[in-house]
Amino acid sequence: MPYSSFTIAQVKRQFQIEVVTEPFFRDLPTLTPGEWLTTLLAKSAPLAVTLGTEKVRSELIIAPLLFEFRELLDRQVSFFSGTDFSIDLESGLNGVCDFLLTRSTSEVSIEAPAIIIIEAKKGELNAGWGQCAAEMIAAVKFNQANGQEIPTIYGSVTTGTMWQFLKLTGQILTIDVTEYPLDPIDRILGILKWMVSEVD
Repeated sequence: MPYSSFTIAQVKRQFQIEVVTEPFFRDLPTLTPGEWLTTLLAKSAPLAVTLGTEKVRSELIIAPLLFEFRELLDRQVSFFSGTDFSIDLESGLNGVCDFLLTRSTSEVSIEAPAIIIIEAKKGELNAGWGQCAAEMIAAVKFNQANGQEIPTIYGSVTTGTMWQFLKLTGQILTIDVTEYPLDPIDRILGILKWMVSEVD
């Protein structure tokens, strides 16, 4: 069963995960993007919404934002798009992640530690919780198999214009059900930076 088949109920049952819904940011930090990204998104985001597919939202909103995020962090993170992340076939932890961020600077292949999973959706964000959570569990297993014990993995389900964030620590999955809009971009970038800094 691929990641896309998982519901949040199945994740809870199969992996003995406890789910809580509450905000988990200590504050809402910001990270200022380059002017090029602000200009691009002002033009590309409305088009992505009009065209409506997950693919175009990924290409016109999410990928440019993550590219800029990587640059703002001096390329101390790498991101992968549409890469196979099959970790445990018996458990159904197989398939492709829309976006995966690592604390490795390798751009050739995914190297531990994997720290943030981002799942693109065109509709209701909560429909992506199960898939994102399954991918986060796979990231934990991937890190462990590569000798990297990372206590917390983060995730996001996004339409590009709206974002929700998840946190997996041990057997506790916390879902911040707040829907954070793309604008201001500084806040979304700041949240991603906060997630990266929490892994330190």
